[in-house]
Amino acid sequence: MNEIIALLQNHRSIRKFTGDPVSEAQLSAILAAAQAASTSSNMQAYSVIGVTDAELKKQLAVLAGNQAYVSECPLFLVWCADLHRYEKAVRLHADTPVTGNAENFIVATVDAALAAQNAAVAAESLGLGVVYIGGLRNNPAEVSRLLGLPQLVYPVFGMCIGMPDQEPLHRPRLPREAVYHENRYTDNSDAILAYDETIREYMKERTLGKVDTTWSKEMAAKALRPREHMKSFLRMQGFEID
Repeated sequence: MNEIIALLQNHRSIRKFTGDPVSEAQLSAILAAAQAASTSSNMQAYSVIGVTDAELKKQLAVLAGNQAYVSECPLFLVWCADLHRYEKAVRLHADTPVTGNAENFIVATVDAALAAQNAAVAAESLGLGVVYIGGLRNNPAEVSRLLGLPQLVYPVFGMCIGMPDQEPLHRPRLPREAVYHENRYTDNSDAILAYDETIREYMKERTLGKVDTTWSKEMAAKALRPREHMKSFLRMQGFEID
């Protein structure tokens, strides 16, 4: 064990923040860490929009499913997959299309996620707390309009950052045997059943006995909310994927 591994394993989503702002020095360090993330073929196919305006955060909070902490956090980062800048670079030399294939879409989405995770770790190393906000994809067109996103850019997720004002329990993860496969994939249903009981106990403790649920129940509920509108939205933004 070392300090970096300890920091990573201590991650908790923070949804309540003090009123302390994120300083310019902290933001600079966080963004420098994000830009140091791995990127496919040096495409760096992502952009991040820092939102500090109170009214804009309030509107984004509503669009993200009325998540109050989006408006309450001092800094809200919107991580975007960005092929717009890539297309502009390509156009300086050729008319080669940059859409119409799933590969570039995947690269841009993964690049955004890698940069964001570097940023999250950097923020936590500075004593700040973070929580990812996938709810921006509930209303991606409205989010894009508010943020002035051009064609070939889409919001992958948001991230609240600020000084923590809570100490939530660590949410247990799936057991190692459920996610790690040696040499070939192995289907381990028993790991799901075991994890269900772990989550049941965690939720009982977290809610003082008010919630009795399991991971598989939560996943079944999530499956009922597939955000099918994302396909038409992505096409509207110029991502020509089937």
